[in-house]
Amino acid sequence: MKNMKIMKNMKSILIIAIIFTSNCFLFSQDDLDFLSPANLIEDPGRFYKFSPDSRQFTGISSMAVTKNGRMWAVWYAGVTPAEDHNNYVVVATSIDEGKSWDEVLVIDPDGGGPVRTFDPEVWVDPNGKLWVFYAQGISRKIQVEMGGHIAGVWAITTEDGDAAKPKWSSPRRLAEGVLMCKPTVTNNGEWVLPVSTWFLTDNSAQFVVSADQGRTWSIRGACHVPEDVRTFDEHMIVEKNDGTLWMWIRTKAGIGESFSNDGGKTWSEMTKSEVEHPSARFFIRKLNSGNLLLVKHGPISIRTGRSHLMAFVSQDDGNTWSNGLLLDERPTVSYPDGQQTEDGTIYITYDYNRTGQQHIYMTSFKEEDILSPEQDESIIKVFQNRKVISDGGR
Repeated sequence: MKNMKIMKNMKSILIIAIIFTSNCFLFSQDDLDFLSPANLIEDPGRFYKFSPDSRQFTGISSMAVTKNGRMWAVWYAGVTPAEDHNNYVVVATSIDEGKSWDEVLVIDPDGGGPVRTFDPEVWVDPNGKLWVFYAQGISRKIQVEMGGHIAGVWAITTEDGDAAKPKWSSPRRLAEGVLMCKPTVTNNGEWVLPVSTWFLTDNSAQFVVSADQGRTWSIRGACHVPEDVRTFDEHMIVEKNDGTLWMWIRTKAGIGESFSNDGGKTWSEMTKSEVEHPSARFFIRKLNSGNLLLVKHGPISIRTGRSHLMAFVSQDDGNTWSNGLLLDERPTVSYPDGQQTEDGTIYITYDYNRTGQQHIYMTSFKEEDILSPEQDESIIKVFQNRKVISDGGR
C-alpha cells in the first residue's frame, strides 16, 4: 500500500511538472526539430515517463501479423490527457495470439518538447518486411512550419518482424502530411499510401505511390474534399474488380467517396456515400476471397455515434453489404484497423475511452462468422476472442 501511494504521488508530481513546463514552453515556428529523426527507445518500461502507469492518453491503434504469427500493435500515448506535444508512439508485440503483450519500443522526438509523434500505422509488406509508419509535427494541427514544411509521414522498418526485439532501420521521412490507414497494394504491384494534409490544402486526400517497393514515394494524384465537409480525411483505397480505384474518405457529413480510372492520377468529384457513418475512422479492406470487409460504427444505413463497432462483408464489389457482426457496442469505441492472415482469420484492433480507461483492444473472427445465419453464436465468439493489448494509465 505504501509503495502504491508513493507511485501515485510521483505520478501527480510528474504531471504537474509537465503541465507547468508546457505552459512555459515557447512553441517557435522556426524550430525545425520536427524534421529531425525521432529517438527510438528500446525497453521503454525502464523509464517511468513511458510506463502505462504514467499515461493520461492512449488511443488510435493499428495492428499487423507476420507470416509466422507474431503480432504487432502500435498506438500513441502521453502523460497529459490530450493530443498534444507530449504524445509519443508505442510499439508492442505478442507471440501468444494476443494473450500477453510486451511494449518493446517507444518513438519519441523530444520528450516534453514541442514535437510530437502520433497517428501510427503498422503493416507487413508483400515481401514480409514490417513497417511502422507515424506522423511527426509540432501542433495538433499540421500547419505550415518554417521553410514551408508541414508535419510528415515517417517510417521505420525491420526485416525480422518475427523477432521479439528486431533491429530497426533509422527513421525516414516519406512524405508531407499524415498517414492514418493501411497502405494498399494494387494489382500492378504498386504500393499506395493514403496521405492527407487535413484542413490545410485543397486536394487533401492524396494518393502517394511507390513503384520500387518502398524505396521512393511520390504523389500521383489526390481527391479534393470540399472545405465545408473537410476534416482529417483518414481515407482508405480499395481496388475494384474492374481495376477502378475506390477512395473512401472521412468527412464531417459521414463517408465521402471518389473513383479513379487512370491509376490514381485523377479522381472524380467526391460525393457522399450511401453508407452512413459518424465523422470517425472506419476500416475497409479486400479479403482473401476477393470480397470486401468493412468495419464501421452502426448498421449500414444508420448514422450512430462512436459506438457499436460492426463488421460487414460485400460479395458484389461494394454494391451491397451483409448484415453486420457486432464487435463492441460500448460508447467511445473507435478507430478500427486490422489484417486478415493466410488462414482467413481477421484481426481487428480499436481503442476505448482514450482519456478514461485508455484501453486498446483486439478481437478476431472469420468471414464466415459475418455471413453466418447464426449471428448470436458469432457475436459470442467475437466477445470471447476480445483481448486487451494495453490498459493505459491503470
